[in-house]
Amino acid sequence: MGIFIGVDVGGTTCTVCLGDAEGRLIEITPQFATRSDEGPAATIADIASEIVRVLGTHGKDLHDVAMVTIATPGPATSEGVLLSTPNLKHSEWKNCPVRELLESKLRAEAKNHPRVDAAIQELAVRYLGDGQAAALGEFAVRRGDLEVCPEMAAQLNIQMQDAEPDLNSLFMVAVGTGLGGGEVRNRAVVCGSEGRAGHAGHLMLPADAFRYPHDQELRVGNAYCTVESAVSLTALTHQLAYRLELDQWKDHSLHAVKGTTKDRAKKLRELAAEGDALALELFDDQATALGIALLMIQYIGDYDELVIGGGVCDLTPAIRERYLKTVQEAFYQRALDGFRSFDSITFSHCGDQASVIGAYVDALVQTGKTPV
Repeated sequence: MGIFIGVDVGGTTCTVCLGDAEGRLIEITPQFATRSDEGPAATIADIASEIVRVLGTHGKDLHDVAMVTIATPGPATSEGVLLSTPNLKHSEWKNCPVRELLESKLRAEAKNHPRVDAAIQELAVRYLGDGQAAALGEFAVRRGDLEVCPEMAAQLNIQMQDAEPDLNSLFMVAVGTGLGGGEVRNRAVVCGSEGRAGHAGHLMLPADAFRYPHDQELRVGNAYCTVESAVSLTALTHQLAYRLELDQWKDHSLHAVKGTTKDRAKKLRELAAEGDALALELFDDQATALGIALLMIQYIGDYDELVIGGGVCDLTPAIRERYLKTVQEAFYQRALDGFRSFDSITFSHCGDQASVIGAYVDALVQTGKTPV
């Protein structure tokens, strides 16, 4: 049983990573629909089906699997029972034992295809928060602990740069629909006493992190003025709606875009690449808020590296450079003198694949098969 599997569940899409006991990535599947609006049963069925499919393409089946780790948005317990999870909105997701459901489904699937030499009762599924998984995946790739063939790296936009074998810690934020986070310290992912560590998106920002009073009025979870209310697609949507009401932007091209404000917000990357003033202003504001958040994180953690992941990694090179510079400037301007020498804020090497890679690494870690 030398196959290990990571699963990343998002509010919109899921991904599966297949690898061996030596840290070699075999395949990361294309994203497939989560169907979260239909409830956990539909999602779990699709994940199990995709695992069986990808195993089969490599001449394997569930009896070859040593461990599976599933990563989802949180908060959740360390046992993989989801609490009130904003990105999974169907009522059955609340208090859903997602780890147990996947484990039971995979064991049932394996029993439908028995094999004489199999000990299917040993197939186990673990749980990890998606932000924690992303940090672990990023850490393993940066240290050079995984083997990724050049073709796979190029196809999935994984940046296989020079290994950093002395890397000991990092904190990663993932900017997406919301804002997730995760920590690796002393080469181990930090889960916390109840499995909820890393929720950087719910830190509180100062008032001067917001351009307009309106920007402070987005409630995320149970609070206003959080990092997620300034740094996320949800935040961009909220801010854009107000901007388009201002006389300054009354003739903006986005007024002609059909659909919701969220649909318009999804066009901001493209507009920023074209030099659009409104798009640049919104991304500059987001980067400033993120720089403040990363400073607070660094005050507490004193990490080797701070990493920015998620959708902002897909900005064009020029806008990425501008975004990162704005983050660094916001960090530096507000930092205590003792922290101004810190210069290791970078974009993710793994992009959207960090969480699913981290789930695979976590499965390896549990059996002592990885040097991390």
